[in-house]
Formats: sequence, C-alpha cells, structure tokens
Amino acid sequence: MYRPVDLARRHGLSAQAVRNYEREGVLPPAERTPSGYRRFTEVHARALSAYLALIVGHGHAASGDIMRAVNRGEIDTALRAIDQSHGLLHRDRETLDAVETAVVTLVGAEPPPQGRAAVPISVVAHRLGLRPATLRKWELAGVLRPQRDPGTRHRVYAPDDVRDAELAHLLRRGGYRLDHIATVLRRVRDAGGAEALAGSLSQWRTRLTERGQAMLTGAGRLAEYLDGRPQPLRALTSDAKTTTLSE
Repeated sequence: MYRPVDLARRHGLSAQAVRNYEREGVLPPAERTPSGYRRFTEVHARALSAYLALIVGHGHAASGDIMRAVNRGEIDTALRAIDQSHGLLHRDRETLDAVETAVVTLVGAEPPPQGRAAVPISVVAHRLGLRPATLRKWELAGVLRPQRDPGTRHRVYAPDDVRDAELAHLLRRGGYRLDHIATVLRRVRDAGGAEALAGSLSQWRTRLTERGQAMLTGAGRLAEYLDGRPQPLRALTSDAKTTTLSE
C-alpha cells in the first residue's frame, strides 16, 4: 500500500497533486483507512505513470479525458481520444510538409520589392490567373489578409500580401485545403518571412518526432495499466456502491 506522499516522491510530485488526480478521476478511487486517509496500490502507481507519460504526447486535457474514460471502464472512449490526438499529429506533419515545400519555393524566388505600391485585387488575380472571387473566398477562409484603401474601402495588396497569394496559389495547386494553407501562411508571417521560417523547420520536425515518440511511450504505459487491473474499474466501483447501500 502507498500513501499519497509515496506516489508523489516516485514521480517528483507533491502529495496534494496525487490527491487532486484521484479527486479528478485521473486515478481510480483509493481505499480509505478508518481515519479517512487515502491508501493507494500498485494499480494506482501504474495509473499515475500512464497519465504522466500520456501528458507528454497528448497534453493535459486529452490525457485527463483518456484516463477518466479508462477509469470509468469506457475503453472505446479512451481509444477514440487517443485516435484524435494521433490525427492531430498527422495533420501537423502534413502542414510541416506543406511549409517546407512552400519555403523552398519562396526562398529561391526573387522577393517582391518592398517599395512597390499596393495593387488592387484585380491585378493580383490577373497575375495568378484566378478570378477575384477566388481571392475573396481565400480571404474569408483566413488565408489572405489584404488591407483596405482608406478612401475607397477597396482591397489592396501590399508586396507581402502578393507573396501570400502566390504561396496560397502554389499550395492550392498541390491539393492542400484552405485551412491548411491558412496555417502555413500564419507560420510564415509569425516567423517574419520565408527565410526566417526556413531556419526553424528542423526544430519543428524534431518536436513532432518527439511528440510521436512520447505517444508511443504513453501507449505502452497505458497498456501496462490496463493489463494490470484485476477487473474492470466500473465493476469495482459498482460493487463498492452496492456494498455501501446494503450496509
């Protein structure tokens, strides 16, 4: 049997954190001594190890949902949450692939002259071989962010806006969805341009790889926890309630 402080020391936590995890349903219900103190078992130790490992790959919110579902005996719900996290990771990888493709193209291209005057939407549409309505659709989707002329309120595209439109056109031809393209362009803008973003792509891919590996570790710890339970926790909880009521 373990006290809260015993589990806490094994994982570098506070005893209060362990109590909070049990109260929040991240850990299965603990037994209580006659004086009301919690007593944990090796099952709880494996549950805590699984939760902390899951956090690294899935984040706190998703990991909490996974563990609470498992502790309720809702394994399919837990697995669905895991699937969703893997889907998000896959989408992030696709976005990174798109960014790398775009950056290679943009870095090798001649940058637009920053002193050039802003141009109307018709000029950009003609340059790309598109209809103005297509550019307006991209704007509604968050892909483009042209300014408005103070006098006429017409859309005007500065050099960076033209760059964004060219990049969006490139990615659209590659089959990428508009929401993906919006994410790519946001990365380019936040980095201060394609050249600055190119230097951070390797770090970005490393983070995705580490996240994927952490998901594998979390899956292994969760499997150990599931295999180590003597019976479904839902049944244990139901039996405990029945006993309490009968008494």
